[in-house]
Amino acid sequence: MGQLEKLLRERILILDGAMGTMIQRHDLTEFDFREGYFENHHKSLKGNNDLLSLTRPEIIKEIHRQYFLAGADIIETNTFSGTTIAQADYDLQSAVYEINYQSAKIAKEVANEFTDKPRFVAGSIGPTNRTASISPDVNDPGFRGVSFDQLVLAYSEQINALMNGGVDILLVETVFDTLNAKAALYAIDEVFEQRSEKLPIMVSGTITDQSGRTLTGQTTEAFLISLSHMPLLSIGLNCALGASLMRPYLQILNSKAPFAVSAHPNAGLPNEFGAYDETPEMMAAQIETFLDEGLVNIIGGCCGTTPEHIAAIASLAKNYKPRIVE
Repeated sequence: MGQLEKLLRERILILDGAMGTMIQRHDLTEFDFREGYFENHHKSLKGNNDLLSLTRPEIIKEIHRQYFLAGADIIETNTFSGTTIAQADYDLQSAVYEINYQSAKIAKEVANEFTDKPRFVAGSIGPTNRTASISPDVNDPGFRGVSFDQLVLAYSEQINALMNGGVDILLVETVFDTLNAKAALYAIDEVFEQRSEKLPIMVSGTITDQSGRTLTGQTTEAFLISLSHMPLLSIGLNCALGASLMRPYLQILNSKAPFAVSAHPNAGLPNEFGAYDETPEMMAAQIETFLDEGLVNIIGGCCGTTPEHIAAIASLAKNYKPRIVE
């Protein structure tokens, strides 16, 4: 049993909060996304946050640092859109290796600054902006914007770079299409075999509305069953719903998952301006129900959450025992 698995049995581990929310605090310009790397690039790059690991690494390192200071045990790399598929929108497929490698490297550097307790870096593997299960063309339901093999190739490049950069965990997150997640896990399996090296794997799906289903129509239980062939460290839910609306679906995972269970909900639902209004105290109060019921092993935050949210959650979680993993 590895150190991470051992800790999961001892206490609830704290995941970090939103990267994008923190980046927005810096009021960055187009130049911030270009300097030193992409000054002559022919497309606008503002908002392509993964690039900041290259052009403004000090900002990303400081965000990681703030989450560790707030009590996080695990931080995520700034690589949510770090595949050739996602970066194709910016014609930056050639930058993908460097984005992932440097994001992992700087996150690990910050983790190594903290010696009070074990700190871990999770390589964030987002869902891409394409789905393998649904046609993007309503007039051609059989059409697919991406194939399984294309996803595997893109994920493999990202995974190799993240591992070369020194991540401790691979986190396949915000899964809205389980077929995309299967491609990521297939790629992980292949990379592990090629490298003769394995890391713990976390998977986190997203329930898109109160029907309790993913975008491609799977229930929480079906999502779990579809991925249970892999020896996961944890399975969980993130994004989309706030903490209060996520609870019934975590209850399903709690009752059926043979792995640790994770949750990193949004700070409520977005308001009419796309912002998130739940204060750290409001969110922590809702998450306390997860802790009371023993639903989770790993807890953190997604959209709209900040180090203040994570500090409030961490302060609560230390008083509770983790969910028992059979």
